[in-house]
Amino acid sequence: MHTFASEITIQKGDERFSAHSILEVLSANLDCGTRIILEAIGADAHDALDRLEQLLFEFKEQEEGGRV
Repeated sequence: MHTFASEITIQKGDERFSAHSILEVLSANLDCGTRIILEAIGADAHDALDRLEQLLFEFKEQEEGGRV
């Protein structure tokens, strides 16, 4: 597990949620197909967004692989 120093925010519509808090991420209610904007501010922002992109693709592949 890698920890990033950047502040990462999820924007869904007019609402913003801290990706640092699992409670805020869960309260964002991100259903499959939901459009969001990810924003990272900090020294390792690019690396943090790259890792998030990788995780989202992995989650999607797992979800699609579990369907019958």
